[in-house]
Amino acid sequence: MSHVSELRLRDATVEAARVKLRSGESLSQEDGVRLFDAPVMELGRLAHAVARDRHGERVCFTVNRQLNPTNVCVLACKFCDYAKNPGASGSYTMTREQILEHVDPEITEIHIVGGLHNTWRFDDYLDIIRWVKEKKPSLSVKAYTAVEIDFFCRLTKKPAEWVLGELRAAGLDALPGGGAEVFSERVRRELFHQKIGAKRWLEIHEIAHGMGIPSNSTLLYGHIETRAERVQHMIDLRDLERRAPGFFAFIPLAFQPGVTGLVRRQASAIEDLKTIALSRLVFDNVPHVKAYWIMLGQDTAAAALHFGATDLDGTIGQEKIAHAALAKSPVGMAEASMVQMIREAGKLPVQRDALYRVIREYPRHEPVETPARAAAAASA
Repeated sequence: MSHVSELRLRDATVEAARVKLRSGESLSQEDGVRLFDAPVMELGRLAHAVARDRHGERVCFTVNRQLNPTNVCVLACKFCDYAKNPGASGSYTMTREQILEHVDPEITEIHIVGGLHNTWRFDDYLDIIRWVKEKKPSLSVKAYTAVEIDFFCRLTKKPAEWVLGELRAAGLDALPGGGAEVFSERVRRELFHQKIGAKRWLEIHEIAHGMGIPSNSTLLYGHIETRAERVQHMIDLRDLERRAPGFFAFIPLAFQPGVTGLVRRQASAIEDLKTIALSRLVFDNVPHVKAYWIMLGQDTAAAALHFGATDLDGTIGQEKIAHAALAKSPVGMAEASMVQMIREAGKLPVQRDALYRVIREYPRHEPVETPARAAAAASA
């Protein structure tokens, strides 16, 4: 039985969206903008019903590490507290040994993103993938945003098809969704005029999907974008998925103000939950909406599991980009804590890899047997 069909809503705007979705119609930009002004709980009830119709009570996460091999970057985006000019104080470039320290025995996914280094060649980026795959061949590698792929094209003077083919040969499994920011030329000119815009980002992901390389998609919100621009960004991604299917998840990324001076404070939890709920309603063709707890914080991310989110990303281990912008979440979350967080939301935890292959399904109440706990028991 459909949860959406059985739902009874009091708000006329949310009810109109429910009727439209039930009939198989997609929401328009106008629908989305109106829904932002709807009561948050009514919006959440509809998004939660849509998520339950798709995934039941299952919520995914992965045991992963984020690897940011360098913060040296030739770009200077106004919203970024992470990137550093070559030679600047606080800049770093990891050695092979430091990179391999991120390949923990228990992880099933590694997420690799970083700066556009002024002296690295394409082979340096390929080597990072080769090294981690040599150390753990079974590891799923999700690496390099469309911004980095475009940079590699300019380094090599080769088309994206060739660059992606070389990355896949080195061990790439999927692309992350970063670098999209918001598909507004107005915002791009103001905040990141040196970076690729919507056309090139969408083109690279369309090429990747056509080659059988899946990816995620993102939106950076809570800075100078309008709600209309936010919704149109989602619709542009939805249209790409129709042309060239391949997105696993959509990830709304809450802007971390840091010391940029763009906004005085991060978007409110209500704004976060509305954005996640609306994402679930707009994306009728993308499997998951992710509550990225690193930027949302654990409490808001947990609440988002009742506002349409069905993925919490992963245990992370170490993360530098959001934390350079003073994100207040813990740097990493252990597997047992992730499982408990999902259980406390009344959901069923499912561990996955970067390709959304199920690694393990957890019962509702049994303790989590982690590698560390198993080793402790064996030595007792």
